[in-house]
Amino acid sequence: MTFPAMPASVLQFFAASQNRDADAWAAAFAEDGVFHDPVGRPPITGRAAIHRFIASVLPNFQPFLGLTPLEAHTVGNQVAVFWRGAAVALDGKPVNWSGINVYELDDTGLIKEARAYFNSAVFQAQLAN
Repeated sequence: MTFPAMPASVLQFFAASQNRDADAWAAAFAEDGVFHDPVGRPPITGRAAIHRFIASVLPNFQPFLGLTPLEAHTVGNQVAVFWRGAAVALDGKPVNWSGINVYELDDTGLIKEARAYFNSAVFQAQLAN
């Protein structure tokens, strides 16, 4: 499957998720970037904090298959992407989820703010069963 056309930093966000590369994933964000994962939880602020968050999540899955973008819509410095995620928990349980991320890019093209809209209760329930 090929990715839909998106700005470079958003492409990097998704490719890094599939490569399980916390460094590249966080590098898609501006130094002072903000990540709402998901919307409704306290935001993660700053590239270093975003890196710590991503690096803390990845070891909980074997493998973490990543996020696959299905549709992308870009208007100016805003990008909305419909995606699906897949992973296998350490106990072998498959975990599948989907959502929509909305990105705001800064003047250099890096992600200034990312808002992830997905039902975290559905995600967590798959881990608990």
